[in-house]
Amino acid sequence: MSAHLPPLVPIVFGSTVFAILGYFFSLVLGSRKNWIGSSLILLALAAWLVLQGILSGTGFYLVTDSFPPRFLCMVAPPILFLILLFIFPSSRAWIDQIPGENLTYLHLARIPVELVLYWLAMYGWVPISMTFVGWNFDILIGLTAPIAAYFILNKPISSKNWILFWNIVGLLFLLNIVILGILSAPGPFQKLSFERPNIAVFQFPYVWLPSFIVPSVLFAHLVSIRKRFIAS
Repeated sequence: MSAHLPPLVPIVFGSTVFAILGYFFSLVLGSRKNWIGSSLILLALAAWLVLQGILSGTGFYLVTDSFPPRFLCMVAPPILFLILLFIFPSSRAWIDQIPGENLTYLHLARIPVELVLYWLAMYGWVPISMTFVGWNFDILIGLTAPIAAYFILNKPISSKNWILFWNIVGLLFLLNIVILGILSAPGPFQKLSFERPNIAVFQFPYVWLPSFIVPSVLFAHLVSIRKRFIAS
């Protein structure tokens, strides 16, 4: 049985989510070429957070034996959205103007997220394997984000290759925790942690982890990698 969480845990998590949303809001304010399109993206993100909050609040994701799995409703739309961003020339022009150091600082959000996952594990909401004392190394990317930003700003020799390497490692760490989360969650794909499954991501506000935070981090990595290759 999962224990009741202290208020600090959802407060830290919610603050992280809104900090990331504020980051995207700052991108909109700094976009002079396509302010209308950028504003629509921001409104879409806000609406998406509200929708996921409503679905999780009504217990929609707690039904884990449906087919297709309901958790696809939290992950499939963001993936499609990211694909469309990289397909349309106007959206590519928008993401190409984002400063590389801003993209890197976004990964600082991974530090409070990993702390929240650890707290959730201590109260039985996620398995310990999903934390930094288990098989999750994601916090290392958050801790090294300022170093990566330094390399971008100061542009020392071979910095581009180091930044590319850092982003690829970050992607692998992100893929690792996503796989752990899916295999540990109740449902047709569960293969791990049957004694302490990953139940947090089906409930408010932690539904925002797979539906918003993970896609945001993925976006930052993909844009950084794209900027490395178009600058070559």
